[in-house]
Amino acid sequence: MTKYELSNVWKWEAENSNRGGNRPTAGERFEQKLPVGEAPFQLYSLGTPNGIKVTIMLEELKELGVDGADYDLYEINIGADEQFGSDFVKINPNSKIPALVDQSQSPRVEIFESGSILLYLAEKFNKLIPTDIHGRTETLNWLFWQIGAGPYVGGGFGHFFAYAPEPMKYPIDRFTMETKRQLDLLDKILAQRCYIAGDTYAIADIAIWSWYGRLALGNLYEGSYEFLNMDEYTHLLEWSHRIAKRPGVQKGLAAEYQPLKK
Repeated sequence: MTKYELSNVWKWEAENSNRGGNRPTAGERFEQKLPVGEAPFQLYSLGTPNGIKVTIMLEELKELGVDGADYDLYEINIGADEQFGSDFVKINPNSKIPALVDQSQSPRVEIFESGSILLYLAEKFNKLIPTDIHGRTETLNWLFWQIGAGPYVGGGFGHFFAYAPEPMKYPIDRFTMETKRQLDLLDKILAQRCYIAGDTYAIADIAIWSWYGRLALGNLYEGSYEFLNMDEYTHLLEWSHRIAKRPGVQKGLAAEYQPLKK
């Protein structure tokens, strides 16, 4: 293996190529007209761990009998760079899914970042978030924990374990250690509580299950269940299986995406 030499100034090697994917610059890359349906919410997303948070949330609200939680769901194919189209970038300048539009408000409200979307919906309908200061704060503690910790699992462990061109010991060891520390943390918390933030199912559970619950069940990266020795996290596994049986979760996972018209 050739030793990597740090340059004084980093340069993007694919600068003159036509390859898609990430670049060191933000902003729109092409003109785009996103479809807009009649439902109160317009959701532009994909069935990734971050994307399913919102479909699960909306389906959980519907299971609770909430009026006004209907949504139109459109697929943003990140493999085809649809997140860089002009209309999507207007909703989310960061070009990441999911993005939600609440057109029941005038003017319409545009929300991006999965944690922000969960909090917006919870507060709008006064559901799946405690109203007392202690319960609300603990729920937000864990919601923001997931937002900050999740990149270690997806961008760190998941990338080097499942997607990197070849196995590399140093990054795999580094991110596996941190991922297992997070799994151990959740296991210890769930040994004391029924749900992440206490005795009540809330948006913290939705956010964390979408990443760590599915990881615990072996549904994120092939071979990771054995590699991470998931059997040792008994409380996390029990919670993961219990959440997976919820009708709102199952409907959120099975939600049908409408592809964008070309």
